[in-house]
Amino acid sequence: MDMYHEAILEHYRQPRNWGVLQPCDIDHEEKNPLCGDRLRLTVRVRDNHIAEIGWSGEGCAISQATASMLGEIILGKTLEEARQLTKEDVLDLIGISLGPVRLKCALLSLKVLKVGAYGLAGWQEDDSR
Repeated sequence: MDMYHEAILEHYRQPRNWGVLQPCDIDHEEKNPLCGDRLRLTVRVRDNHIAEIGWSGEGCAISQATASMLGEIILGKTLEEARQLTKEDVLDLIGISLGPVRLKCALLSLKVLKVGAYGLAGWQEDDSR
């Protein structure tokens, strides 16, 4: 098993920032209808920076591990920095090739972040943002 597979399994087994925050400034949940993965993201913002993040969900190792990994990299960033994250950034985090169905699993946390924080209802996985 390579280091990317190990990192995915590590984050899946011991997720970082697990648990929803109450109260919070951002609270959004999405579901991947193709596989049933579900993710809820909660964020506390202080001085335009992501001060705390919490999440909950259920689904495959890819969707849940990516939520944990994404949470680690956005903590402390400004909202604008988080908004600039792209699907390539997320795919670099997991470091493995994915088919179309697993790609949606991997990008679920990015979609939840962007839709929840910025109301980007039209956001698509193939968007270059």
